[in-house]
Amino acid sequence: MNKPSASMQNVDHMDGQELLPLSPRALNRGQNPQVSRLSPEQGFGGEKGRRSPADYRALWKKAIHQQILLIRMEKENQRLEASRDELHIRKLKLDYQEVCQCSKEVQALWDRKLSSPCRTKVKWDKEEIHGAVYQGVPKSRRGEVWLVLTQQYRLRHRLPQRQQPPETSYQDLLKQLTAQQHAILVDLGRTFPTHQYFSTQLGAGQLSLYNLLKAYSLLDTEVGYCQGISFVAGLLLLHMSEEQAFDTLKFLMYDLGIRRQYRPDMISLQIQMYQLSRLLHDYHRNLYTHLEEHEICPSLYAAPWFLTLFASQFQLGFVARIFDLLFVQGTEVIFKVALCLLSSHEGEILECDGFESIVDYLKSTIPTLTHSQMEEIITKATEMDISKQLHAYEVEYHVLQDELSDAPPPSEDSDRLDKLEKANVQLKKQNMELLEKLQAARLKIQTLEGSVESFLSRESKMKHLIRSLEQEKASYQKTVERMRSSLPSDAMAEVEMTQLKSSTNGKAKETGCKKPQSY
Repeated sequence: MNKPSASMQNVDHMDGQELLPLSPRALNRGQNPQVSRLSPEQGFGGEKGRRSPADYRALWKKAIHQQILLIRMEKENQRLEASRDELHIRKLKLDYQEVCQCSKEVQALWDRKLSSPCRTKVKWDKEEIHGAVYQGVPKSRRGEVWLVLTQQYRLRHRLPQRQQPPETSYQDLLKQLTAQQHAILVDLGRTFPTHQYFSTQLGAGQLSLYNLLKAYSLLDTEVGYCQGISFVAGLLLLHMSEEQAFDTLKFLMYDLGIRRQYRPDMISLQIQMYQLSRLLHDYHRNLYTHLEEHEICPSLYAAPWFLTLFASQFQLGFVARIFDLLFVQGTEVIFKVALCLLSSHEGEILECDGFESIVDYLKSTIPTLTHSQMEEIITKATEMDISKQLHAYEVEYHVLQDELSDAPPPSEDSDRLDKLEKANVQLKKQNMELLEKLQAARLKIQTLEGSVESFLSRESKMKHLIRSLEQEKASYQKTVERMRSSLPSDAMAEVEMTQLKSSTNGKAKETGCKKPQSY
């Protein structure tokens, strides 16, 4: 019994050295792996060519051990591959220029706050958090910051029970069918069409966006789906997972009350347009008068700003900073940014002297902000306080509406007025759709122009390379001619004979290769 025991000890010792199958450390150079593994001199007892039951047990043990290691390695490789894919997608999502980059001190503050174990239960210092947001939010952790800000908001503000969204889980909603499917599918290609994550038709980005919009349309049956929500949902998906984006979208729509502007009657949007008009009247009278003279109301240019939270027309880095402020200031920040955008371009707008030129400037030129202009607008927006004015304008709007409803117009005129109002609403809707299509077409044109420029550049480089190769070829030919002319006549004849023989031999070889071989 001692002999098998010693053999088992030798095998255990050998297993410790050979951690991997056919490991280079276990074999001498030039040694056959199979001979090394099966050779009796490796520590197995018994006569040459014969093994004892203990030897076979050791072989099985070794084979099982190595198989386990292989399975572990395969799983680890799969984990690494998944991690690489996740990093690639994350890099693809965050492919935009950051505005108002935060300092190392602010980054360290966010790292401490995000690693706090009680961040969902303990209220943070409001002024400290607002100050940190104003100084900047790190792009790589922006999604985490938004989630924490929503949790902090909910610790301080509790929605009444009747205003809270239904408690249906995201996964349960995805199993259901929505009546808004066609409208959602149509808008998938229009949402961030130039961003790589969303540009692939029915790719990972568009599928995630469809899931999110479908789930929300089932959750909020009153709103369902409305154009503009897709841009808000898309921006959230660039910074967090689907379920996190769904919870954050519920926060924006219900807790901050943004869903009111997407209701079918759109009364909230009308109030917002009135409030913006009154802000222009009180703060920038010349600009307000100029726009009124050309019959340009805020709904013509500012409706997409409110419905998409600036995401449909402005650069992603700028929109992400607006979202940073939105989580701490609420919807008031939309008015602040809109007012700052108009005031910063007041001189240029006043120089436009026609309806089309003004609208074109508001829709096409204003969104093309420089990096310094974006930082300046964000800084101005953080310093403004217009909450009292917005509340007063809202009350004023309701009073005016009550007065209009109390004064009954003549019956004939009222019918005409109703028809004109309906026609006006329809025309505005068509105008909005056409402007969105125009915006998408312009983005496509810019992309195609960039592709054409790159092709032209490559063509120019290729032509230059061909010219240089032709010049080089001509110089080589001249050199050959000079060398031929410098050779004696006898040498030239010998060279020609050599070339003739080599060409003849080459043809003979080709003919021989074509003949079938006989065995």
